[in-house]
Amino acid sequence: MRSTEPFLREAPESELGGILVPELNMPGPLVRRMLLIALIAVALAGTLSAWVVSNASGKEVAGRLLRQQTDEVELVARLLASKIEQSQKVLSTVAEGITPQMLESPLLLEWMLQQGLPALRFFDSMEIARSDGRLILNLQNGKLEPASSLDADERAILLRTLVQGKPQVSGVIGATPSEARVMFTLPLVDDESKVLGVVGGVLRLQSQGLLPHSLVLPARDDSRLVVFTSDGVILSHPQLERVLGNVKTEPGLGEVFARWNAEAKPITAGRGETLSENDHLVSLAGVSMPQWWVARVTDSRSLLAPLRGAQRKAWWLAAASVALMGLLAVLAMAWVAMPLTRVHRRAQTILSSQNPSDDTPSPLAESELLTDALDLLHAQQLHYGHQAEFSRQHLQSILEQAPIGIVITRNDTLELISQQASLMLGYARGELEGQSVKRLFANDDQYYELSNQMREGVAQRGGYEGEFSLRRKDGSLLWARVVGRVSQERRAAMAAVWLLEDVTSARDERKKPMWATSHDLLTNLPNRAAFDEHAAALLERNAAQAQDGSDEAMKAAQAAEAAESGIALLFIDLDHFTLVNDRLGHEAGDAMLRQFASLLDELVRHVGWVARLGGDEFAVVLPDCSAERAQLIAEHVRACVEDWDFAHEGQSTSDTTISIGIVVARPGLRSVMPWLRAADMACYYAKRAGRNQIMLREIADKAVPA
Repeated sequence: MRSTEPFLREAPESELGGILVPELNMPGPLVRRMLLIALIAVALAGTLSAWVVSNASGKEVAGRLLRQQTDEVELVARLLASKIEQSQKVLSTVAEGITPQMLESPLLLEWMLQQGLPALRFFDSMEIARSDGRLILNLQNGKLEPASSLDADERAILLRTLVQGKPQVSGVIGATPSEARVMFTLPLVDDESKVLGVVGGVLRLQSQGLLPHSLVLPARDDSRLVVFTSDGVILSHPQLERVLGNVKTEPGLGEVFARWNAEAKPITAGRGETLSENDHLVSLAGVSMPQWWVARVTDSRSLLAPLRGAQRKAWWLAAASVALMGLLAVLAMAWVAMPLTRVHRRAQTILSSQNPSDDTPSPLAESELLTDALDLLHAQQLHYGHQAEFSRQHLQSILEQAPIGIVITRNDTLELISQQASLMLGYARGELEGQSVKRLFANDDQYYELSNQMREGVAQRGGYEGEFSLRRKDGSLLWARVVGRVSQERRAAMAAVWLLEDVTSARDERKKPMWATSHDLLTNLPNRAAFDEHAAALLERNAAQAQDGSDEAMKAAQAAEAAESGIALLFIDLDHFTLVNDRLGHEAGDAMLRQFASLLDELVRHVGWVARLGGDEFAVVLPDCSAERAQLIAEHVRACVEDWDFAHEGQSTSDTTISIGIVVARPGLRSVMPWLRAADMACYYAKRAGRNQIMLREIADKAVPA
C-alpha cells in the first residue's frame, strides 16, 4: 500500500538551532501572478465603477431634459406642418369647386366663393388667375379689389405656379412683421392634366392659422423657441421685434445654422435633433413643405446647474462603495487562493516523495492532445483539398455549357474561363488559366482603369461595370462590356466573376452621326426624342393588337388580358440632386448621372428599356407589364439606389434616393404626352409624400400610394 505520509505533511518541519518550526505555505508563482492580476483588475474595475456611478445619474437626468426639449420642437414642427397641410386642404376644397365655366365668368366665380364662407374667413386674401396669366378675382379680407392692387410678389408666385403646374408655398412676403405673409397656390387642371388656371390664398405670418405669437409659449428666461426659414429669416420669436431678422445673430443658433448650411444638410420633416454649441443646447426639427425650421435654444449652464451638486454627491458615494467592494474583493481573492496554494504545496510534496532525486515536473497530457490535434488537422487538410479539386472540376463542367462569356479571377490571376469566353478571345480551353489578367487587355491603361473601377465598385455596391478593350490571341481588339462581382475571402484573397458581352458593333454604331441625334451624350441612353418615338410606336402597336381579331371569344380573352397588363411607364427623379451640384460641384453631378444611368440600365435591361428625359429625370418603359409587377420592379430599383454609394474623386455620398411615378397604359391609348404627364404627376406626388417613395397613378384618376 502507498504511504499516506506525503498527504499528512502539509507543513514540513525544518530545524533551526535545534528547534523544530513549521515551514510556511507560501503561494507558488502561478498563484502570485493570479493574485497580482486580480488586484490590478479590482483597482481598474473600482475606478471605472466609481466614474460610472458618479456620472450615471447626471447623464440620465441630462438625457431626459434633452429628450424633452427635442420632443418639444418635434411637437411644434408637427403642429406647424399640420397648419400648412390644413391651409392646402382648404385651398384644395376651393379649387375642386371651380369649373372651367367659372373661369370665364368672374361674377359666377365670386358668387361661388361667397357661398364658401369658411374658406374666405380662413385666408386673409384669395386670388384666382386664368392660364393666360390674367387675374380674374382679387378678394382682400372678403372684399373684391381691382386686379391692379395685387402685390407684385403675389402675382409672380401665381405666374410661377401656372408655368410649373405644381402647388407652391411661397417664402415670406412683406418687409415688416405686420406686413409679413405667406401665399399658398394650387393649379387648376382638367381631366387631361392641362393647367386651366391657378388659385391662391394668403395668410398673415402672425395669424392664428399660421404662426400666432402665442406659439412661442411657454417662455423661459434661459430658453427661446424660434421658427425660421431655410434662408435664415426669423418667422416667430419671443421678442416680436426680432421677427424677419436673420437667425445668424441668434446666440448658439446662429453657429449651428451656419454649420448646417455649410454641410448642405437637408430638412428632415418632423424629426428632431439636439446639438451643443458654445454653452447652448440647440434642438432643431424641420417642416419640409415650406422648408422651415423649428428651434429651441437653451442655456446649457442654467439647464445643467441643478445636476452638478447631485453629481458630486454621487461621486463620493460611488467612491466609498467602490473602495469597500474593492477591499472585500481582495479579501475574497486571497481566501480563494489559499486552497490553490495548499494544492500546489501538496503536489510538490507528492512528486518529491515518489522520486526524491528528480525535481522535474512530470510531463503533461497536453502534449499528447496537441499531437492528436495536429494529426487531425493534417487529415482534414487532405480531405478539404480533395473536395476543393472536385468542386473546381464540377464548376469547369458548368462553365463549358454556359451560353455567355464567364471569367473567374483570384488576385489578378485567371482561374477559370468558360467555353464561350475562350471563343470570344480566340484561345483554346485552359490556355489562359493561371495567367495574369493583364494578358487580356490591349494596354496597361485599360487594365488599371478596370482595377480602379473594381476598388470603387467593391466599396460602393460589391461590383463594377464598364466597357474595355480586350486583345484576342491573334492580336485583334475586342470591345467587351464587363460586369463583375467581387468577394473578399477570409485569407484576404480578392475573387471576381466577370460576365463578358461583345459590344464592338454597338460602339461602331455610336460613332455614326445618326446615333448622337437619338441618344444622350452624357449617359449614352436614348434621349427624349428617341423616347417619344419608341414609346409612340409601342402604344400604336398595343392599340392595333387590341383591335385585331374577329373571333368574339378571342376579343374577350384579349380584353381580360389587357385589363391585367399593358405598357408600364416609370418616371424617376433623383431626390435632392441640386444639393450634389452645390456641395460637390457640377462635374460630380455629371458623374452621378452617368453612374446612376448605368446602374438603372443594369437593373431593368432584361425587362424593359431606359431613356433620359432631361436633367435628373429618367423614364423606364416596361412592355407587357401589369401594375403589380411594375410596382415590384420599381421597389427593387428604389431599394438598390438607396443602398448605392456614389463616389467621385475622393468625395462620396450614401444618402441617394429616388422618387418614382408609375402609370400603366391600357390598350387604346395612342398619345405619349398624357401618359408621360400622368407619370410625372405621380412622381411629383411621391416627392410630396416625403421622397424615396413610389406612387401609382392612372392617366385620368388620382394617385394612390404604391
